[in-house]
Amino acid sequence: MVSPKETFVHYKELLEYLGEKMNQEVELVQRKTYGEINELIGKGEIDVAFLCSGPYAKEKDKHGFELLATPEINGSHFYQAYLIVNEKSRFKNLEDLRGKTFAFTDPDSNTGKLVPTDWLLESGERPETFFEQSIYTYSHDNSIMAVAKGMVDGASVDGLIWDFYAQRNPAITDSTRVIRKSEQYGIPPLVASGKLASDVKESIRRLLFSMHEDARGKKILDQLMIDRFIDPRDEWYDSIRNMSRKTAGESGVIHEHEKP
Repeated sequence: MVSPKETFVHYKELLEYLGEKMNQEVELVQRKTYGEINELIGKGEIDVAFLCSGPYAKEKDKHGFELLATPEINGSHFYQAYLIVNEKSRFKNLEDLRGKTFAFTDPDSNTGKLVPTDWLLESGERPETFFEQSIYTYSHDNSIMAVAKGMVDGASVDGLIWDFYAQRNPAITDSTRVIRKSEQYGIPPLVASGKLASDVKESIRRLLFSMHEDARGKKILDQLMIDRFIDPRDEWYDSIRNMSRKTAGESGVIHEHEKP
């Protein structure tokens, strides 16, 4: 989830690390949309996955997602959405993007769709009528590039990924400018399918929680700019659930774990 295109090789190393420690073969599965991955986890065709916080928060019960671990980055298990525009533009706030072109990441993305939709709702607006045109890039990397190259006027992206580029490949983010940051939300977690055996899940958790104490494991985490993996809490994602209900026009605030 931290710039998957830039860090593909290191995520592969992370999975190979787990596989070797568990004496298991590991297959890396990728799909274009969040929805495709969600369905595969629900069917038990994928055992473990990095999920965007939005799909986890909204579809936990539907697909049987079980929290395994959450990355801690820069000492925090929270992250933000960044509203970005081209560095050369004159845009200073969201209102300046009225009638312009905008890039969303994925229909199910928290920072790439839900958050900017909520921002517009606060002003009584909807994306369909506020922007002249909007597109889906299906990757935060793609959204950043689209803004940097002037293909769109603005985008809302995962702040972790923008920060990753700013530190590791600033040539890309130097062409963009952050004009707004959201409140903080629980970082995209690592989840397991409800069909995965409990002992396997526990083995994975133990390995992840001690990975930063192992020389090879720490090297992999450093490449991903992850401090360590920590024990996650479902309530970290409640604010996303509440925001999702609000943008969908639902009334009332009911936590998933409070449902009868």
